[in-house]
Amino acid sequence: MSEAPSPTGGPNDGHRARLRQRLLTDADGLLDHELIEYLLALAIPRRDTKPLAKALLTEFGGIAGLLTADAEAIGRVKGMGETSVAAIKIAQAAALRLLRAEAMAKPVLGNWQALLDYLRADMAHHGNERVRVLHLNTRNMLIRDELMNEGSIDEAPVYVREVIRRAMDLKSAAIILVHNHPTRPTSITLDHAQAH
Repeated sequence: MSEAPSPTGGPNDGHRARLRQRLLTDADGLLDHELIEYLLALAIPRRDTKPLAKALLTEFGGIAGLLTADAEAIGRVKGMGETSVAAIKIAQAAALRLLRAEAMAKPVLGNWQALLDYLRADMAHHGNERVRVLHLNTRNMLIRDELMNEGSIDEAPVYVREVIRRAMDLKSAAIILVHNHPTRPTSITLDHAQAH
């Protein structure tokens, strides 16, 4: 892989090149702020993004809180524009797709940890309680993951009639109801219901 040097010849070019090399050879060796710094550098090419990366991680309590934060909240941080907010949100979307693919690759009951990892990544840091329904086929494969409702910080109403109607529409053999606990950011609750 060979790229032309940056046409800007900016003062951060050497630092960014070193970050890029570390990313390509040992991504696990990068600190959280360095990952965010490099991501922001792609969106903001002519500015030192290290202070902004550190400010974002502090504001949102770490990388998980940042990636799962609402785009509007990220945009309120000084120095963040639409392009840099989109860079953060694309990283989250890619991570969720990867986790969802792993969760959908095998029967849910035989791949429980992958499902929990996906759900935690997507739901654990939301400020409002959310209820989702996971629809399974007869082989316990995940066929659909749907947000049923988003409520307040301590409740989200669930309408059983709507859950059952949707399960029947999708011909779900089983469903799993999932909700997060915003007051306990790493906690989610799973309830499993088998159709007969």
